[in-house]
Amino acid sequence: MPQLRWQTCLFITCNAVLLSMLLLDGPVGAGQVPPVIRRLGRILTDFGTSGWIIIVSAFLFFEGLAALRIVKSLRTRIQALQMCWIGAYLLISIALSGLLANILKRAIGRARPQHFDDHGIFSFSPFSGHAAFESFPSGHATTIGAFFAALSLLFPRYRVVFLACALWLGMTRVMVSAHYPSDVIAGLALGGWFSLMIAIVFSRYGILFKATDGWPVPKRMLRA
Repeated sequence: MPQLRWQTCLFITCNAVLLSMLLLDGPVGAGQVPPVIRRLGRILTDFGTSGWIIIVSAFLFFEGLAALRIVKSLRTRIQALQMCWIGAYLLISIALSGLLANILKRAIGRARPQHFDDHGIFSFSPFSGHAAFESFPSGHATTIGAFFAALSLLFPRYRVVFLACALWLGMTRVMVSAHYPSDVIAGLALGGWFSLMIAIVFSRYGILFKATDGWPVPKRMLRA
């Protein structure tokens, strides 16, 4: 990726996190989420858990490996190999970005919105060991960002749809008062950047993606 492009994206990301922290986190922490929005958030927020995505990714990976031992034709073997690599790409992106997010949130130790009255938006207790001080970045949002960024890179035709899904599912963490907006934006960005970096590494070895001067371009993919 050209140097100017990634620097511009990183600059925009940092400013979006800072602006949301300064302008949005306080009102969200001080106010009450309307019950109907809270109910909607509770319905949708579990879609951002990493467990089911990791299971599906692992299934694709091992299913592709198993198919490679069974199928005979060259075409089906190539398809099985692609399925295997897709599963590996999703698994690596989501599992490792989630691990990084968990390390960061424990090291940063930001208080969650439920404790706004006692601690405000700038209260930090690094390595406290309490979930109440593990707000930044959002782990759910990191998983969502990594998952939908990976899908956007694999299927760029639907990139706008995937972006909208990521924003909606990420903001459910604000709806249920589990995170501030800046926590979610930081998590989405962290997951998205991580999936992009893994895609760049894959492209260097000619796996799933082609190396270009811009975003990694997917190779011929499996038909849905």
